[in-house]
Amino acid sequence: MKIGIGNDHVAVELKNIIKEHLEEQGYEVVDFGTNSTERFDYPISGYKVGKAVAAGEVDLGVLICGTGVGISLAANKVHGVRACVCSEPYSAKLSREHNNTNIIAFGARVVGPELAKMIVDEWLGAEFQGGRHARRVEMLAEIEEMQSLKAAE
Repeated sequence: MKIGIGNDHVAVELKNIIKEHLEEQGYEVVDFGTNSTERFDYPISGYKVGKAVAAGEVDLGVLICGTGVGISLAANKVHGVRACVCSEPYSAKLSREHNNTNIIAFGARVVGPELAKMIVDEWLGAEFQGGRHARRVEMLAEIEEMQSLKAAE
């Protein structure tokens, strides 16, 4: 499996730790982030990872900035991306099982390296359950496509 990873200047150290953790598990990691601590705008990495996921160039994505929020917002602007910010493993797992997320994000100022590894591991170990959740993910796609939701009108 190929995983895209992206970050801003705040998250260089944590990105490298997570990248190494993933590679040790046998994942191929494509780095779309920065390796410099000089100011770097998180929307660039969020967009690049989002585009790579949406285009099928990578299977999934991991994004890290100060909080995880900004970089996930950037990724979610890409058609086909379902990015979720998680600061603990349970939400990460359920985001895959229920929402079929294809990008996980977290904050280097929010979680430490060991918790970040647990978040990523739980997320990668989970699978979309389909069933009742599939209808809801389809509704998300409908909003994305039409900028409306028939069920809400």
